[in-house]
Amino acid sequence: MTIHDKAYDIITDDIFLSLPGELPGSELFLKIEGLNPAGSIKLKTAVGLVSDAELQGLLRPGGRVIESSSGNLGVALSMVCAAKGYRFTCVTDPNASAQNVAAMKALGTQVIVVDERDANGGYLGSRIALIKRLVAEDPDLLWTNQYGNPANPRIHSVRTAASTMARIGPIDYLFVGAGTTGTLMGCAEYFRRFSPRTRIIAVDTEGSVTFGGPSRTRYIPGLGTSRRPELLQPQLVDEVALVDERDAVRACRAMARRHGILVGGSTGSVLAAVIERADAIPTGSRTVALSPDLGDRYLSTVYDDTWVAARFGVEALEPVDQPQLPVPL
Repeated sequence: MTIHDKAYDIITDDIFLSLPGELPGSELFLKIEGLNPAGSIKLKTAVGLVSDAELQGLLRPGGRVIESSSGNLGVALSMVCAAKGYRFTCVTDPNASAQNVAAMKALGTQVIVVDERDANGGYLGSRIALIKRLVAEDPDLLWTNQYGNPANPRIHSVRTAASTMARIGPIDYLFVGAGTTGTLMGCAEYFRRFSPRTRIIAVDTEGSVTFGGPSRTRYIPGLGTSRRPELLQPQLVDEVALVDERDAVRACRAMARRHGILVGGSTGSVLAAVIERADAIPTGSRTVALSPDLGDRYLSTVYDDTWVAARFGVEALEPVDQPQLPVPL
């Protein structure tokens, strides 16, 4: 039996799901990050950001925190700040799920929704511009800045990446989604040091400008940006996989039907990238794909036929055409 003093200490970092048949002749493991009280990998990010601010003396009892988030980090910071007695303001946008917004408010967070798009057609630039203005007006307000704070990748190097290598062993391919790029950079830094043979594939969304692609409207929160994160060091990754959101939706739905698990939109993008590159992955390889969150917060979007058809067309409702090996009973 394990007893924790704080809810944010309940971080599961050692749960992997084997996906037989998805990479014929090879092993594929999905690292499940959504089985913690915050529901996503962002709980580690939140703990890392807040702990670092405390160590630097930037946060004291009764302090106030502000951050930009499309949802998951907002929930995680809401949880950590509530438990530590800090007041938290989350600046988000219309793409945030209603469940995430409701969760933040239930945890006592002030939620500000920015509905003005930035120059690249997204909301991130507008969210950050508002935060900078609010911080300038109130110097006691601390912006944790997940996009440029080294504490973000650091926590994923010492926890996410280290636990992956410790549990799975030698890894040939690692697929990681790119949002703020904190998880991606932390994992890349770790594997470049301790397993340089591991090929790191950064998974991004078509329409994201993170790796220099053209911007376009995106609907699924989590991956992709309309503003390049300061944390990004593209030389640390071996390949960038751009995934159409239609394929992410189809991969999510295929996981539900084939493996009995609801995964989030970011996980769908990562799995779509794996499936797209299946023919290029040699037989006998060991591949790990990171799953940032589960699908309960996407039931009214990714898993809703009406929502999907309205944004991506009815073809996005069709199953992924992927040959399958028999699944052992």
